[in-house]
Formats: sequence, C-alpha cells, structure tokens
Amino acid sequence: MPSNHHALALVEPQGPTAPPRPHLRPVPPLANPGPTDPVPGGGPSEGRPSGPRPAVRTVPRGGTSSGSPFPDDPDLLVENLVRCVVEILAGARELDQVSRWVTEDVYRTLHKRVVLAARARSAHGMRARRPVFTIGGIRSSSPADGVIESVVVVHGRARSRAVAVRLETYDSRWRAAAVHVL
Repeated sequence: MPSNHHALALVEPQGPTAPPRPHLRPVPPLANPGPTDPVPGGGPSEGRPSGPRPAVRTVPRGGTSSGSPFPDDPDLLVENLVRCVVEILAGARELDQVSRWVTEDVYRTLHKRVVLAARARSAHGMRARRPVFTIGGIRSSSPADGVIESVVVVHGRARSRAVAVRLETYDSRWRAAAVHVL
C-alpha cells in the first residue's frame, strides 16, 4: 500500500504566510537629550496620553534622585510596578510576574488582596477585566542611601487612586519593600 507521506510534502500550506522579520539594528544613544525631555524614558505608552508626563521629583539630597550607585531609573521601575500591581488586583495579570521585584512580605500581602478581590468578583458575578487607567504624577524622594519612596497617582474611569511604593536595594537591584494601594 502506498504511503501518503510524499503526497503531504507536495501540498502547499493554505492561509497567509508570515511576513519576513524586519532587520533591526541598535540605535545609538543621544548625546544630550536636552531640557525638553522631562523624564528619561518618558515616551508614550499604552493607556497614557502622548504628551509629556507631569513628573515632580522631591530630592532632599544633592545629586541624583536616588542615593544609590544603581544607574537604573527608579521612577520608570515604580511606574511599571504600579501598572502591574493595579492590573494584578483587577485580576488581569498574574501575581508571579512581579515576584522578582517585590520582597516576600509584599508578595504575601498582595497575594491576600488578590484572593479577596477574586472572592469579591465571584460573589458579584463579575469577571476579571483589564483596567483602563492612566499614570499621573510621580513624586519620589530619597530618605536614605539605597532607598526611594514614591507616590504615584493612577487615574481610572470612575476614580483616582494613589499608590505608595518604597524601593530598597537588595542584591544589587531595586526591590519594593512596601506597596500600598490607597
């Protein structure tokens, strides 16, 4: 009996084919971004207006906004962490996605809030949806070396909330030692 193995090899695949991948090359960094860029990395993102983001930094010590030797922008980390935490509490994102960036105490606290929020949604017959919000102003201060305390205003459709985050340095990187959604 002849096999159909050769017949399958001759049949053209149906449906659209994927376009070829574009060739990407690195872009050299800007020599001097100038005073028009209020926050490094503050370009437009999903869910946020494309205009410049209002950023207010309260820095009690001279120099950088962080009293640590880490070159990463802590405000960008705070903004992304707040975005993730709000989506986690809404049930649209898994808690494990931020486990690397938070301490064990913060993880346990967020886990309790996720469980309570899931129970409340199921009691009311609601399903988890991705929240629609914009990130407002970020206020950061550095009370000690290796510590950043920030407050972020999150504007939703129905109300605005404040999220307080305390970043501390652990193992040569930032981790959230406290996250409070008010």
